[in-house]
This record gives sequence, C-alpha cells and structure tokens, in this order.
Amino acid sequence: MSGHTPVLGIRALNRATLARQLLLDRADLPVPDAVAHLGGMQAQEPQEPFVGLWSRLRAFRPPSLSDRLTDRRLVRTHLMRRTVHLVTADDVLAWRSRHDAMLRQKVLGTYRRELTGVDLAELAAAGREVMSDGEPRSMGELARAVAGRWPAPGPRALGEMLAAALIPMAQLPPRGLWRTRAGARYLPLSDWLGRDVDPPSPPGTDPVGRALVRRYLTAFGPAASADLRAWCGLAGLPAAVAAVREELVVFRDERGRELLDLPDAPRPDPGTPAPVRFLPAFDNAILGYHDRSRVIDDAHRGLSVAGARVVLVDGRVAATWNEDADTVTVAPLRPLAEADRAAVEEEGRALASFLSDGRSDRVRVGASPDA
Repeated sequence: MSGHTPVLGIRALNRATLARQLLLDRADLPVPDAVAHLGGMQAQEPQEPFVGLWSRLRAFRPPSLSDRLTDRRLVRTHLMRRTVHLVTADDVLAWRSRHDAMLRQKVLGTYRRELTGVDLAELAAAGREVMSDGEPRSMGELARAVAGRWPAPGPRALGEMLAAALIPMAQLPPRGLWRTRAGARYLPLSDWLGRDVDPPSPPGTDPVGRALVRRYLTAFGPAASADLRAWCGLAGLPAAVAAVREELVVFRDERGRELLDLPDAPRPDPGTPAPVRFLPAFDNAILGYHDRSRVIDDAHRGLSVAGARVVLVDGRVAATWNEDADTVTVAPLRPLAEADRAAVEEEGRALASFLSDGRSDRVRVGASPDA
C-alpha cells in the first residue's frame, strides 16, 4: 500500500501548515471566524493571542479581540491539553463535555496524591453550590470555600480540580483584554454564556469526536493520528478517525507515517514563498503536532514548550524574539541570509509599531550564530 500512497516531503507539509494556519497569506476574516477556523488559540499567556492574530489577519486591531471577549462571542477556558485556550462560545459549548474525562485525568496526574479519598462528584456538587450565587471567584477563593469539608488536599489541588476540570468555567474579562493585567476569575460557562454545555453524546456515538477530527485537519492537516492527540489531549479518538476515514485522503511522510487529510484542503506547492512571521509564545502552529519537524528543527524543539516567541523564516523557526521598551529584539538561531535578515527587520518594525500603538518601529536583530 505504501508504494501507492503519495509521499509528502517536509516542505510540502510546512507549506500546508502555513496555509491552514493563515501564516502563508494573512486572511480577511472577522476575529471569531479566524479563531473558529484555527480550532481555538493557545492562550495561557493572556496577551499572546493578540500577536497570533496580528500575524494571521490583515488590518487586525486589538479591540476586535477584546470586544469579542466582553460580548461573550469568544471565551477563555481550560480545554485542549488542560491549557487555557481562546475559543468561540459555540465551540466550547459543543466540545467541553467531550473533554471532561481528559481534564479530570490531567489534574489527577498532577494532584493524585493530594486528592486521594476525595469523591469528585461530591466536590463538583459543593463547587457548583458555591458558584450558584453568580459571583466570579478565583481558583483560590473557590477552593477556600469548600476547604472546610476537604482540608487535606490544599487549595491548589482543590482549585485546579474544580475550575479546570469538574465545572466548565470561563475565565472572565478583564483577563485577556488588550494591555490589561488581571488575575483569573471564573464563572460557570452556563452562567457566563447563558447557555448550557451540550450533554455527552449517547454511548457508542461520538459526533463531537468526528467533528474534532475534521476541524483539526482543516487547521493542521495533513497530519497523523498522534498529531491529533497531541493537539487536543484526547486519547479516545481512534474510533472517530475510523468513522470519518472514508471522507479523507491518505498520504505518508518521508518516515513512512500515515497522514490523513481533507480532500479539498489546501496543499500548496512546496516551492511557494513563505513570508517572515512572528509567532507568540506557545503558538499551536508548533504545539499542535506530535511531530513538530515540519516547522521547527529537533535541536530547537524545547523552545516550543518553554514559552519562547519565535520567528519563522522560509516557514521554519529561525530565531526567537522579545519586546521591551517599544523595541522588538530578535535573536537568530542560525545564520540568516542578507535578504532574510532584511525581511525579519521589516516585519519586526511592523510588529514593534503594532505593540507600541504606533509609537515606535524599533527593531534590533542580533548577530547570527557562527556568522
């Protein structure tokens, strides 16, 4: 079979990822449509989605994200991989029940010893009772409100289990608004959005799982099943993949892994030029894969989980960047050709202007290693 299955090289996969992630050409999309297309955006660092959208959308302005958080079309919530994601209200209501078991297991993976002997159903009921007054609370406040009944685990374990797993919660503005520093305060999604989370699907069916497969491939394909799991953290998707397999096309990568994709999704020519792009910390264009080699060299893979902001040159991670005092500073990870350095400086000036509200376009590109 493998001899008759088309093979996609690393550049072909790279260009497909850039196209799906809106990084090959900036898109003319409203912010909620872009977030929906991407299947949500990693958002545990509250300001990072602004850079992620600036790099993906033409004429992006920060209020177009902040306003969608305050009008509740977008929500910050624990979801994929138990990390905070920015998602549409429709998606979180449709997807949250499918993530319940994974979220509980992720929290238990960290706090199993502390939570030994705690009946999670009773803890959830107690937490819901506390939150029934409609008052936003931090994790710590919620944990302290139930700690009299469960004094042993400590507030961190109780708060994480309640707010990140047992009760579907929204992190409320002003957290996540442009240029705003605010602690995380929570309300149940049903209170914040005025709609209940969709109930779990009947046993033996998994329409949400099938939808997640399609949505993942729309934003990340072609990809392997292991990549899908790395994105969402869900272990129970093989049946969903099998259920939609007849809708999909099959490729292999140069290592022989099976890659699945939607038949009509963009797969640009590997020679398509790729512009310089600045990515925020923990961007899903990198974290959304188990095999990240299509975007980042193995030698630099650790940057993707360390919170480094990175610069794509010819579609691949070639530098890290930071911003301070209205100046964007770039640290190359490999030698940059003169034309590439000029392109990095040009995009860096535009980013500096965006981050400083037009006060500055200062950019400083450091010396290349081995140069």
